[in-house]
Amino acid sequence: MEEYRQKDILVTGGAGFIGSNFIKFILNNTSYHITNVDKLTYAGNSSNMVNFDKHSRYRFFHCNIADNEQLKRVFDKKYFAIINFAAETHVDRSIENAAPFIETNIKGTFNLLNYVIHGKAEKYIQISTDEVYGSLSEDEPSFTEKSPLSPNNPYSASKASADLLVRSFYKTYQIPVMITRCSNNYGPHQHTEKFIPKIIQHALQEKKIPLYGDGMNIRDWLFVEDHCRAISMVLENGKPGEIYNIGGDCEKTNKEVILSILNILGKSKDLIEHVTDRKGHDRRYSINFQKIYKQIGWQPAVSFDDGIRKTIDWYKHNLGREK
Repeated sequence: MEEYRQKDILVTGGAGFIGSNFIKFILNNTSYHITNVDKLTYAGNSSNMVNFDKHSRYRFFHCNIADNEQLKRVFDKKYFAIINFAAETHVDRSIENAAPFIETNIKGTFNLLNYVIHGKAEKYIQISTDEVYGSLSEDEPSFTEKSPLSPNNPYSASKASADLLVRSFYKTYQIPVMITRCSNNYGPHQHTEKFIPKIIQHALQEKKIPLYGDGMNIRDWLFVEDHCRAISMVLENGKPGEIYNIGGDCEKTNKEVILSILNILGKSKDLIEHVTDRKGHDRRYSINFQKIYKQIGWQPAVSFDDGIRKTIDWYKHNLGREK
């Protein structure tokens, strides 16, 4: 009984982009049993989980982590770890209506932490974002784990709030929690409202590609499989109470990303259409991942050129099945 329990992981938000990629990574590379919990909103695509049911080490609950009554039935066992991917993540949506972000990102995190307090999991990993640090100018050094939190939109504020809640539970109750903060992910299964999938979709369909402002906003791009490998290493070797930045070592302007995709697809740059800039649009994100490299031995392995070609190839074959 003890041995079986040690292999159980609860993944929240496992129908989403990063969560589904993580489950695939764990099922393919470890002996862990996965319980996947997802609300199945627009971002939780059931097609992302289509092959998981074939695995004897997988089960799924349709559940909203912000609803504690629903969540109770998931805790019919004690888990080795809870890994919380479940989140509302799209900045534009948070600007239009922040309420769902407060519910899922803050209240949902609170509910999960309470189960850890009551001994239902041996460790907890909060999947966060570099956006909690705010924005950098072009010449400022990269964010470290000690950078102050300075979120600039309702989405990043809700994630920063959740991070502070996790930290407070560690300090107050000494429960074994960790936080990871990643740079911008890309790869297969990402919702087409996100930047790179939208570019690919519009380019393939010869539609105009909207580019906010002057197009010189900078993001640090991380291939999702690299991110999943990092989380797995934190699961095995991370220290309670620690924060780990996970970056791609790949800063590019939004315009550079669009031009790279257009070049690979052989499409004209005339498809680019400059549109009014987003409210509170952060200028630059940049992650210093030296801590996770020195302490755990992780670094990104997939170059942007290889990762973007794999991503484009996936969308070429799957766009018809995506939302």
